[in-house]
Formats: sequence, C-alpha cells, structure tokens
Amino acid sequence: MRLTTKGLLLIAIPAVFELTLLSAIVKAEADAESAELLGQHSQAVLAQAGRVLEPVLIESVRLRGAVAADDARFSTPVSMWMDVDRRIDRLAELVADNPSQVERAVQIRQAVQGYRQWSDRIQDLLHSGRRADLVERFRTYADADALDRVRTQVTSFQTEERRLDVLRVEAAEQARAQQQQLVMTAVIGSIMLVALAVWLFTRGVRGRLDALSDNAGRLAENEPLAPLATGNDEIAELDLTLHQISQRLVEAERLRVGFQADLARRAGQLARINEDLRQQTQENEMFIHSVSHDLRAPLVNLQGFSRELNHACDDLRERVARSSLGPEARTRLERIINEDIGEALRYLQTAVLRASHIIDALLRLARVGRVEYRRQRVNVQDLVQRVVDAMHASVRARNAQVSVHGLPPVWGDPTALEQVFANLIGNALNYLDPAREGRVEIGTASAPPGVESLQIFYVRDNGLGIPTVAQPRLFQAFQRMHGNVAPGEGIGLALVRRMVERHGGRIWVESVEGEGTTFYLSLPDALAVVPPAPGVAEALVAAHERSRERNGGGAADGAAPSAPVSGNGVPGGAAVAGVPAADGRLTGR
Repeated sequence: MRLTTKGLLLIAIPAVFELTLLSAIVKAEADAESAELLGQHSQAVLAQAGRVLEPVLIESVRLRGAVAADDARFSTPVSMWMDVDRRIDRLAELVADNPSQVERAVQIRQAVQGYRQWSDRIQDLLHSGRRADLVERFRTYADADALDRVRTQVTSFQTEERRLDVLRVEAAEQARAQQQQLVMTAVIGSIMLVALAVWLFTRGVRGRLDALSDNAGRLAENEPLAPLATGNDEIAELDLTLHQISQRLVEAERLRVGFQADLARRAGQLARINEDLRQQTQENEMFIHSVSHDLRAPLVNLQGFSRELNHACDDLRERVARSSLGPEARTRLERIINEDIGEALRYLQTAVLRASHIIDALLRLARVGRVEYRRQRVNVQDLVQRVVDAMHASVRARNAQVSVHGLPPVWGDPTALEQVFANLIGNALNYLDPAREGRVEIGTASAPPGVESLQIFYVRDNGLGIPTVAQPRLFQAFQRMHGNVAPGEGIGLALVRRMVERHGGRIWVESVEGEGTTFYLSLPDALAVVPPAPGVAEALVAAHERSRERNGGGAADGAAPSAPVSGNGVPGGAAVAGVPAADGRLTGR
C-alpha cells in the first residue's frame, strides 16, 4: 500500500469517527433546544389558560356583589366575553399540535358559554326585580355548578399541560446529558485514534525509514547495503533506487579502474610516441639541414661551372668568328654554340635556381616550429589595414576593391599574424579572375553558441576558385593549384597553417571553382587567452556542418559559416607558424 494511501486512511478514519460524533452532538443539541422550546411553550400554554380563567372569576365575583347589593344597573360587558373568547382561540392555537388538549380547549369554551348563559339569566332577574327568584337560584348553588365546570375544565387542561411540561423538561435534561456524553466520547475517542495512528505509523513506517536512512548512510560511505525493504510503497521504491545506485556505483568504479589503467597505458604510449616524434623531428631537421648543406655545394659547383661554360662559349664564339672556316661551317658552329649549348646552360641555371629556392623553402619549414613568439594583445584591425596599404600597388594593378570590416583584437604574435594575413590577402589578389572586377573582403564570422574563446576571421575573394578535388591537399607543402598565375614554391599556405596552429587556432577553406574562395581562420580572443575547453571542437564541427547543409555546401560569396574544430577545441583545418619568404611575403597557391 502506498504511503499516500496509508496517510489518507490514517486521516480518514479519525475524521469519519469525529464527523459521526459531531453529527450526533449536533442532533443532541437540536433535541435539547427543541425540548427547551417545548418547555417554554408549555409555560406559555399554562399562562394562557390562567388568562382564560381570570376574567370569568372576576366576573363571578362582581355578579355576586351586584346581587347582594340588589344593583339592577349591573351588566357584564359583551367585550369581556369577546376577549375571553379570543383568549380561548389563542389557547387552542398554542395546543394545535396536541389533539387531546385541543379537545379540552373546546370543553373550556363550552363551560365558559354555559357560565355566560347562567350569568345572563341572573342579570335578567336582577334587572326585572325578581328578588325572590334570585335568592332561590343562589340558594340552590346553580352558579357554583356553572363556575365549577369552567374551573374544572381549566384545571384539567393545566394538569395535562403540566404533565407534558414535566416530560419535556426531562427530555431536555436527557438531551443535555447525552450531549455531554457525546462530547466526552469525542474527546476520548479522538485521543485514542491519534494514539493508535501514531502507533501504527511508528510500527509500520518508522522502522523502515530507519532502515532506508541506514542504507543511505551506507551508500554515502560506499559500504554494502542491507537487504531490500518489504512492501510496494515509496519507501520500498527509494530503497530499490538506492540499491540500483549502489550497483551502478560499483559498476562505475570498475569502469573507472579499467579506464584509469587504460589511460595509464595510453599515456605511456603517448609519451613514447611523443618521444619518437621528438626524435623524428630532430632527425628531420638534421636531415633537412644536412641535405640542404650537401645539396648547396653541388649547386654552387653547377652554377660555377655553368658560368665557366658561358665564358668558354664566349671565347669559342670569338675564335669561330676569327677562324678561317667557311661560311656554312661557321654558321653551323655558331648555331650549336648559341642555341644548343646556350639553351642547355639556361635550363641548367634555371634548375639550379629552382633547386636553391626549394632548399630555402625546406629550411623555412624546418625553422618555423622553433621561432619564439612574443604573445600579446594584437589589434587585428590596424594590422590588416597596414597589410592592405602595403599592397596598394597590387590592388591598383589588378583594379580590385578591398573592403575591411570591423575586426576584433586577438592574442598572439603580431609579426606572425601579419604574415598570415599578408599571405591570405596576397593570394586573394594574385588569383583574381581578370575577366571580372575583383573583390576582396576581410571580416569576421560568428562562432557557435557557447564558444567564447575564439574569434573567427575570413578572407573572401571572387577569383578563380579552387577545384574541389584539390582542396584536401591545399595546405600541404609544395602544392600549387594555379602554378602559371603567380610565382612561388607552394609552401605559403603550409606556413600559414602552422602559424595559425601555433596560436591555438585552425584554418580551413571553402571554394567554388570559377566563383571564388573564402579562407577562415580562428584565433584566441584577446579577452580569453585560455585555450578552449575540450568538447568545443565537436560543437563547432556540428555547427559548421549544419551551416553548410543550410547553405547548400560552400560559401564563397555568402555569409561566413561557423568554423569546424579539431580535437583541442579550435576550428579545424590547419595552421602555421613560420618565417617570411625571401621577398617578405608568403606565397603558395
């Protein structure tokens, strides 16, 4: 049985008992009041009977006096008999609920009428002077008989009413006594019922509540719980819940131990991998420096020998010109020297220069992770404006429009960030479509809700665009999408990727070939220099995918979507830290 049902029963049973006693008390009170009213009614009836008899007795006394004084002028007023008749009517009304008393009231009326008739005959004899007849009538006590009948009827009526009054008084007293008994019974019964309810609650609930509290304490101290409490009420449900929680805690502890062991194992693996990566990085740097050093000597020799060959060709050309060879032979030798040997030397010098540039790029990539950043609050608005002003000649040469929106400050190295934006804006200008008016836009995109530690910037152009198949390898070194449009070794975006990554951000691209390209990069907000918490990455990736679905994929010329994120909580893509190229600008698309 549910606790609520038990509580309702414990409340309902005393309530029903008390309501029953209350109704009995109310009935006893009503009976007592009714008996008291009936007693008061009896007194009123007795008084009314006396008022009926009183004028008749007075009239009898006055009539005797008039006869004794031989007063022929005496006469009983009719109004007196009318008043008596009205009093009898009132008496009959008071006892209308008692047929026997109504009958006695009728007999009183008849006795009064008989006395009135006798009184009228006496008065007639008195008025006619028949003294002897009057004396004879009084002598025979006829008047006493008529008056006695009235008195007898009234007395009989009053006697019956007094008997009823006694019964009613006794009934009222019994009702009052019963009322007092009921009140005492209600008080004692209520106390007993309350005591019984407390005893039942203590026996049936308190012990189980103590067991439940003991289990709760055991659960808090991570101790085994006592057996389940019997019953199917809320206490049993709570106890079952505590046992389920205990089982889940045991399972969670087992999982925690397993996860901890797995974490320790993976931490060891990660430490070994990091150590291997550090060694590999050192080996790669050593290899790059060794290769670049070993390659430079042959390149220098090749360049030197190519110059010597150029000088030798010049000497050979002079000797052929001064020789005595025939015109045909001289022409053939000059063609060999100028065309065949000269073209071969030009190819050789171009290859040497290209190899030198590649070696320089490898050195820049090797040094990019070792550059010490001076992190501070960077005013991106001023930084981008300086980059745009420095490229004024390129902007004017390409007849392009560059718009810079409001850009918030970030936390990072100003030199590296200037190189990042210089590369992105320079690429946007270099790869504009000459068939239409160029537009380059630099602004910010809103991060997904809950991500407050990142500022997302974008550089958008309406240029040539990047083929979809080429976008995955866009940020790899030595990848060039439009090799004939602008010079470079194809490491600019790789350097940008590493610089942005070293700032705790990410860079990614959205592009539609023939329509334009938008580069997005996320950087730490100047007011939130702590890296984003784990889990922000997944939120940004999901938001970015939803945005791409809403926009139909790609956003070269539309609003900038939210940034995808990598596992450390910053928008996804890749970023770079690095050094500028020989001309002070990073290139590579």
